[in-house]
Amino acid sequence: MNGKVYIITHAENEGPGLMGGFFERLGWEEASLCLWRGDELPRDLDSAAGVVMLGGPMNVYQEREYLFLKKEDLFIGRVLEKGVPFLGICLGSQLLAKACGGAVTQSPEQERGWYEVQLTREGQQDDLFRGLGQTLSVFQWHDDTFAVPDGGILLATGGLCRNQAFKMGSCAYGLQFHMEVTADMVRAWSEEEGAAFDARRIEEEGAAQRARFEKQAQKLGENFSRAMASYMRVTKTPGPSVEAGKDGPCSAAPS
Repeated sequence: MNGKVYIITHAENEGPGLMGGFFERLGWEEASLCLWRGDELPRDLDSAAGVVMLGGPMNVYQEREYLFLKKEDLFIGRVLEKGVPFLGICLGSQLLAKACGGAVTQSPEQERGWYEVQLTREGQQDDLFRGLGQTLSVFQWHDDTFAVPDGGILLATGGLCRNQAFKMGSCAYGLQFHMEVTADMVRAWSEEEGAAFDARRIEEEGAAQRARFEKQAQKLGENFSRAMASYMRVTKTPGPSVEAGKDGPCSAAPS
């Protein structure tokens, strides 16, 4: 049996989007955990090939209101200790930063809609972004931002909110931006903002770059799959074959 990819969601309207079923098509077993519905985080990570932790409307420090946040803090620690590939998106990136001792604070600018982020020199050399070029078209929807924890590597920056992606250790990634959203998700989030929010503009901008965005998302997902295959080889557990490159993002960080 191939390893499992745990996909963790925090809110009903913030699902896996483009990632739903993506890893299954690459030959992995997907295990969806809906923390907002009461699902429990796995205690045993022996079968885990990777963890994808998605976004949510809550702040990482709202542990009294959302009891699962404290559990996630401990869970991420176990994931890092075991070396399981981890991909945190939006709230997931902030939870990774917090678990590693980085501060999560209100962003100097609220980002809503379509933006471009720039990969740093280290980001351009990192296998997670292999084949994606220097500039990424991404969707943003956040009020908070993270500080890169001690020992972390900044991989991408933005014009309004500087810290956009970072890496901890050999194979744990945090992306402040979204690479998984569908057109329906964008529409639903925009409509929730109310009449004063320019949902039409965001929808039109998304339609103009949807093809590029989805191509980027697929490439990033394939690169993360390579990370999982690399991890499974190291742990001597069979996983789907990987065509490109001997090492995925679990290889050593660039110096």
